[in-house]
Amino acid sequence: MWKASSMCVLVMLMLMVYGVGGTDHIVGANRGWNPGINYTLWSNNHTFYVGDLISFRYQKNQYNVFEVNQTGYDNCTTEGAFGNWSKGKDFIPLNMAKRYYFICGYGQCFNGMKVSVLVHPLPSPPSQSQSSANHSSHNSAAPLTFQSHLHSLILSSALFCFAWNWI
Repeated sequence: MWKASSMCVLVMLMLMVYGVGGTDHIVGANRGWNPGINYTLWSNNHTFYVGDLISFRYQKNQYNVFEVNQTGYDNCTTEGAFGNWSKGKDFIPLNMAKRYYFICGYGQCFNGMKVSVLVHPLPSPPSQSQSSANHSSHNSAAPLTFQSHLHSLILSSALFCFAWNWI
């Protein structure tokens, strides 16, 4: 009985810390991080927010990822890089509202293996008056805010744990 309770508390803590994160944007979608793909087009079709992840999927030992500044991006150089990854399945948190630049350091940057993403700050939750106006409008469906998702997740986890201990 004690182990089940401890496990439920651990699961709830993990959900609170990790489970309610941002979106994971997989670079190149099902085509991955490879030469000959228009990553500018891919990037322009996504909206990135602080707290999101950008994931690179590629053949390990064949490609890699470097975070560089705009000069490094424009000239395909890794000099002064901020970070590098080479595991083949790399998850990079986008923790600041800014433009990020990523390139392949194995010379494939010249074959199009570079991507730039603009990360926006998280949208602020609507004020009470805006929220009331959205609910009264018939043609607007206000999205749930981050906090309401968090509360729902915690509540459902707590109910699950309570039911688990009841059985």
